[in-house]
Amino acid sequence: MTKIMIVDDDNLVTQLLEKLLAIDNYETIAVNDSSKAIDIASYAKPDLFLLDLMMPQPDGFKLCRMLRQIPEFALTPIIIITALDDSDSRAVAFGAGANDYITKPFHPDELSERIKEILH
Repeated sequence: MTKIMIVDDDNLVTQLLEKLLAIDNYETIAVNDSSKAIDIASYAKPDLFLLDLMMPQPDGFKLCRMLRQIPEFALTPIIIITALDDSDSRAVAFGAGANDYITKPFHPDELSERIKEILH
């Protein structure tokens, strides 16, 4: 089963994403404290990351860079899911190593399709 790690400091967002991903039979690991994400990822070994950008330290930009520096996660897909809808944030996120960028609010079908595309 494909494992997706959700990193967002908003518990309601992680719960919503877990429910949406369960529909497509993904196993989820929700992390509401970005400072614990790397330790949990090292143990859980997710196949894909969903990261928020606006979180306490490390923020999503920094966490994305940190994940890319770890050989085990250098090629693991990262999708940013954020309320930041400006070109600068997109550019920084892709520069940090993100594979895709989705803005909130998003349509569940769009998220599902983007995940399927990136995993195949």
